[in-house]
Amino acid sequence: MGEAIVSLRGVLKHYTRGKQTVEVLESLDLDIARGDFLALMGPSGSGKTTLLNLIGGLDRPSAGSVSVAGERIDQLSSGQLAQWRARHIGFVFQFYNLMPMLNAERNVELPLLLTRLPAADRLRRVRVALEIVGLAERGGHKPSELSGGQAQRVAIARALVADPTLLVCDEPTGDLDRKTADEILHLLQTLNREYGKTIVMVTHDPKAAEFATHQLHMDKGRIGTGEPL
Repeated sequence: MGEAIVSLRGVLKHYTRGKQTVEVLESLDLDIARGDFLALMGPSGSGKTTLLNLIGGLDRPSAGSVSVAGERIDQLSSGQLAQWRARHIGFVFQFYNLMPMLNAERNVELPLLLTRLPAADRLRRVRVALEIVGLAERGGHKPSELSGGQAQRVAIARALVADPTLLVCDEPTGDLDRKTADEILHLLQTLNREYGKTIVMVTHDPKAAEFATHQLHMDKGRIGTGEPL
C-alpha cells in the first residue's frame, strides 16, 4: 500500500437515544492509500455511511482520531471543518442533491462560491468539469431537463470542480437502472485511473463494488478486508 491519505485509529462512534447508547463503530482502524478506489459494503446498519461521514468531515468520532491528507480533522472546530470540507472533499449522493432552480453550470459552480476565484475562472473550471463527465453541451439545462444519469454526472462534476483531495460517494448508483449505473461507475473508474482521484464509495451492490480496486466489508461496526480485485 502506498501513502495513506486517510487514516483512522481507535475510532468509536455511538449515539444516545434517550437512556440507550447505540454503538455504531467499534475500535476501528483503517488506512486508505492515495489513489485508491475503495468500495465499502455491508448490510443496512453496519456502519458504512457513518464511516463515510467521518471520513468526509460530516460527523465526528466519539473517540479516536481521523486524519485526512495529514490533518487531524476530528480536532477542527465546526467552522474550520466546513472550510476544510470545501477544500478537500467532493460529495456524490444517491439522489444528486442538485438545486432545481439552477442550471447544470450553476449547480456545478456552487462549491466555488466559497472560494475567492474570479467569475471567469469559476466558469472555466465549471466547463472543464462538465466536459470531463461528458456533459459539455448540457450546461444550460436544469435538473428537470436531465435524465437520472445526466443529473448524477452533474453531481459528479460539482464534486470535482474544486479539485478535491477525496471523492466521497454514498450509493451513487442506488437510484439508477443497471445500464446507467454502469456508465456512472465507468466514469468514477476513469476519474480514479486517469485523473488519480482517491474515491471512497458506499454501495450495497456487488456489481458496483467490482469497479473499485479494493473492497471492505462491514458488519456491526467492524471491518473485514476484501481481496484486491
